[in-house]
Formats: sequence, C-alpha cells, structure tokens
Amino acid sequence: MRSDVDVQPLKPFEDLIEEAPVMALLLDREQRVVAANEAARRYFDIDAARLPASLVEVTLEGNLVDVLRAGAPEGETQLVHRRRAVRSKLVPGPRPGETLMFLVDVTELRLLERVRQEFVANLVHELKTPITSLRLTAESLLGDPAPKDRARFAARLVKEADLMSRIVDNLRQLADLESGTLMIDTSSFNLGELFQELRHRLDAARPVRVEVPERLVIATDRPKLAQALGNLIDNAAKFSPPESVIEIRAEVAPQSVRISVRDRGPGISPEHWNRVFERFYKVDRARPREAGGFGLGLAISKHLVQSIGGRIWTEAADQGGQVFLIALPTEALTST
Repeated sequence: MRSDVDVQPLKPFEDLIEEAPVMALLLDREQRVVAANEAARRYFDIDAARLPASLVEVTLEGNLVDVLRAGAPEGETQLVHRRRAVRSKLVPGPRPGETLMFLVDVTELRLLERVRQEFVANLVHELKTPITSLRLTAESLLGDPAPKDRARFAARLVKEADLMSRIVDNLRQLADLESGTLMIDTSSFNLGELFQELRHRLDAARPVRVEVPERLVIATDRPKLAQALGNLIDNAAKFSPPESVIEIRAEVAPQSVRISVRDRGPGISPEHWNRVFERFYKVDRARPREAGGFGLGLAISKHLVQSIGGRIWTEAADQGGQVFLIALPTEALTST
C-alpha cells in the first residue's frame, strides 16, 4: 500500500552523519571535499557554500592529504596548522569513488596519557630513594650493630618512613582536591593577621617584608588559603639565599584581591612557569629531596586556590627572583 505522503529518500551523509559527534568529511574521486558535517565545519571553520574544494584548501592541513594517500583504514596524525592530534578512519563513501574521512581530536587524551606516564615515573623516582634507604638500614640492624649505631639506624628508619608518609598524605590531599568533593568553609578574617601568622613559618633570621592594606578583610576558606600561601612561602625560602628578603604582599585590584609571594632566588625560566604546578615537577631535578621537597607543594597550592574560586600563576620578579601570585575574586572582599 502506498502512502499519500511522499517520503523523501534518505541521503546517507546529510541525514545520518550531520549530527554525528565526530568530524566527517566526504571526498570525491579527485580528493575534493564535497561535504562536511557540523562537527567538521565547526572544527575547521568550513564555509559549506564554498564546497567542493581541495582538502588542503578546506582544512589548511597538508598531513590529512598524506593520510588520504596512504589509504590506511585507521591512523593518527598531527595537524600542523592547529597544533592538534587527530585519530583518522577512512571508509568507502555512499557512492563509488567517494571516501568518508572520520576524525577525532585526541590531543587532550594524549596529554593525559603523558601526564599519567610522567606521574608514575616521578612517583617511582620519589619512592625509590626512601625505600632503598629503609632496606639498607634494616639490613644493617639485622647485623646486630653496637647500641650507638642501633639508635642511629632506628632514627634513620623513622625519618625515611616519615618522608614516605608525607608523600602519601600529599597525594591523598591532591586526590581529594581534584575530586571536587571537599567542603568550602567560608569565614571573614583580616588578611594582614594571616600574613603575620604565616611569616612565623620561616626561620627567625630570615628577612620578611609584609605589605598589606590596613584592615583588609576577606571572606573565603581561611585554612585552604593559609595552606596555599604557606606552601608558596616555604617554596620561596627553599630556593633563595638565606639572607635574602621574602616579600608577602596584598593589594586590591579592579577585579580581584591579589596576593603575591616574591623571592630573590635564581628565578625560573619561562618554559617551566606552567609546569611547576604539576605533581612531582621539578625545575632542577638534581636538588636533593631535603632541599627541594617532593614537587607536590605547588600542585596542592594550585588546587587549593582553584577550590576557593581563585587562580594562581608565576612570573619573573622585577630586579631578579620569582613571584607567585594568587588572585581571588572581588566577591571575597568584604572591607578595606
């Protein structure tokens, strides 16, 4: 039985692939792009009215031509113009001689894989030394040493166990922060008073300069901000000469309350500025653990600041040294 309603024939590309969550390009025998779905048009900024056109003209990516010529059903390539990585899949098109090229951006996936691999490698690196020390010290105790040496070995065991415990505790806190499940306990407090408390973390002989507007009161999670700032202050003390001044400063900017911790150490090269907030990342891996820490403090500070709605970054300080900055939204400002 025929229906009185005319049913339009299904057009495979337009009707089935237009809304697909992956990029799709339909190419003819001459390797020209004759159609592109919504995802591809958006990704490559394609004007559908200018199709058909050559693959290079449409995408500005010569490597995609190489993918097409290679004819491999699946592969992965780098987009030079966009500096992205894509996974490709080639299948026959709806008409003879046509090819459908499916593309998926895997840049973030590859980045996550690299971060995971580096994390595992760094974790192994950080744990190997204390584990080796624990084993050697335990073997020394098995040799029934003199009472004086036995006490020294026991103290060494406790020290290395404490180091490993600190790594585990820091990693647990990072996991909690990254999960986004931590409660934010907002309270109002005087920022200058917090600065004065934090300066006592440093050796009494260390010069410290505190600059903060009088009666600057903010409303945020005080313990989280205190820990983030404390990590920055400890970091400044580790990487600057003992007699140099550490500056802790706060100011009210047009759209934020800005807090900075500045040292007068050797500074950090710009290519490291973003990565210093990664877990276990160290600018100078040759520094001993006791001098440079585990490379977790700045990562914890970043997530603490983000959890209270702020942002954190670093830049070169005027006249040498490095400065770490925290910007809290003006909503945190209650009084000046």
